[in-house]
Amino acid sequence: MKLSTEKINFHRTVRNVKEKLIEIILLLCALSSIFITFAIVYTLIVEAVPFFKVVDLKEFLTETQWTPLFESPKYGIAPLVAGTLMTTVIALLIAIPFGMITSVYLSEFATVRVREIFKPLLELLAAVPTVVYGYFAMLFVTPLLQKIFPDLGAFNALSAGLVMGIMIIPYVSSLSEDAMRAVPQSLREGSLALGASKFQTSFQVVAPSAFSGIASAFVLAISRAIGETMVVAIAAGLQPRFSFNPTDSTATLTAYIVQVSLGDLPHGSIGYQTIYVAGLTLFVFTFSLNLVGQRIRSRLEKKVK
Repeated sequence: MKLSTEKINFHRTVRNVKEKLIEIILLLCALSSIFITFAIVYTLIVEAVPFFKVVDLKEFLTETQWTPLFESPKYGIAPLVAGTLMTTVIALLIAIPFGMITSVYLSEFATVRVREIFKPLLELLAAVPTVVYGYFAMLFVTPLLQKIFPDLGAFNALSAGLVMGIMIIPYVSSLSEDAMRAVPQSLREGSLALGASKFQTSFQVVAPSAFSGIASAFVLAISRAIGETMVVAIAAGLQPRFSFNPTDSTATLTAYIVQVSLGDLPHGSIGYQTIYVAGLTLFVFTFSLNLVGQRIRSRLEKKVK
């Protein structure tokens, strides 16, 4: 009896040690992501500070030309921000409506068999390399658009934005569909019992109830569009231009980073530092949009409750 009690205590001690060890490993994994985030921000700030010792912040924010590698350099970030905003807006105009319609269909109207076939096929869009999307935009979408707009150039923001929208549809549809499927069936049955149609139930009951997950999908789609690199680098033209005309060629923050990092700039030069300045601007931009998205989501959640 005494031996049996000792064995039980020994196994209990071993189990507690294992659970504590797993808890420590999980904590380290969580802290590592925070550490990596702070390390990235620290690197961007350290490399960008020397740039702002040479370039005035007012010029950086208000100048409408970005030519840091020219003989007479201009350091206005506005053209890159304009190109990023323009391609992102075009992409969202495609991704959000089509993604929402797809998610409602898969969640509320499709049969189990159709959902099991259609959803994995849709998610394959997210598995296609972005460089393939870039050449698809340049070699297929742009020639089609040129039939509608004969003056459209070979490189333009419109085709890049459209293809980016197609690319991020799975991010919207998959996450939104998962959120809508998590809505209790009793809400649907109650709405239908009160005389609402299936369409009304989907958009007036299920979608508002799942808005937390849907809003997260929107925020992820926006961040994905802002951070896209290869599509705009290949199809948009890599020409920083302060313009909101989607038929013009343009450059985004990410595309500029790729363009300059492939060059042979000496470390510590102001041209090299512009890479980190663009990266810091992109980080601030994305971080701010995520904060705004979270704020809007929390307010709407309170209204729904």
